Amino acid sequence: MTGNPSLRFAEHRNPNPTPPEARQAILADPGFGRYFTDHMVSATWTRDEGWHDAKLEPYGPLTLDPAAAVLHYGQEIFEGLKAYRHADGSVWGFRTEANGERFMHSARRLALPAFPVEDFLASIDLLVRTDLAWVPSGEETSLYLRPFMFASEPFLGVRPAAEIRYLLIACPVGSYFAGGVKPVSIWLSTAYTRAARGGTGAAKCGGNYAASLAAQLEASAHGCQQVCFLDAVDRHWVEELGGMNLYFVRRDGRLVTPELTGTILEGVTRSSVLELAKELGFDVEERRVGIDEWRDGVGSGEIAEVFACGTAAVITPVGCLRWDGGELAMGDGGAGEVTMRLRQALVDIQYGRAADAHGWMRRLA
Repeated sequence: MTGNPSLRFAEHRNPNPTPPEARQAILADPGFGRYFTDHMVSATWTRDEGWHDAKLEPYGPLTLDPAAAVLHYGQEIFEGLKAYRHADGSVWGFRTEANGERFMHSARRLALPAFPVEDFLASIDLLVRTDLAWVPSGEETSLYLRPFMFASEPFLGVRPAAEIRYLLIACPVGSYFAGGVKPVSIWLSTAYTRAARGGTGAAKCGGNYAASLAAQLEASAHGCQQVCFLDAVDRHWVEELGGMNLYFVRRDGRLVTPELTGTILEGVTRSSVLELAKELGFDVEERRVGIDEWRDGVGSGEIAEVFACGTAAVITPVGCLRWDGGELAMGDGGAGEVTMRLRQALVDIQYGRAADAHGWMRRLA
């Protein structure tokens, strides 16, 4: 932990927790984001008192005023991270401090109060310890943690809200994509963009994801599972998917990922891949990648593999790219060797099967 938490969390246990047999049935097939643990953590911020009323409480619906600012102006942020059960039964978080720091960065961009990293980590520790039985132990499973913050003040004027709520919920999860680790198909969006310079693209806020949904519907209509966005100015530079960063594996062994320009979310998995790839002997470049370079590179064989990465899906191979008037398979359309080698190296660290030379893992229970 980076320091001592300033908040003290009162603990109010759920008097009616999920029966063990029902919980085990859920853990046997959790899906993704469908079932939630017995508790949640909350705290409130006001201009006069700062952060206060921090507590662990039973998971349940919120009481929210219809005039709550978040419902009208979207002042909110969130994070996503996972807790992994190791073979000895212990439970560990992956780069939890990095998520806490990004939460602070997102808060600044959305004019929300800073939630100290120490308190962010303390809330995670408390919820995981309390709902420890909800951490699954099966292959490719974990406990997904969702911290979020939103403007709860009932006020219709356009200004930063004077009352904010922080919450942390958790759900056991399996593979993000149904069917496990399989190549996904990508739709290239030319009608929509995700973010512009000076906007909120580098913050993890709900508005970015809401803005991607129309393009995602377009992708689904063309038989694709994800959508790729180009930059908002030239409509030429590859940025990211609706919720994941992209990597290109060149034939000479170099890895290329779009550079952070302020319009791309700085993914925790993205930065982890940068470090792991270098350790495995790959040269890695962060630079702008044009859509023509992608298409021409795949066509000529210069780009041998493409993969996407993010907390939810970890590392996922890209099988094909489709656009209005064309389609291109990545290599043979299957999962590439480099992609799967990097994925294995990452998940082995997360699940405790390989040494953690970076100090990325943090014991939670």
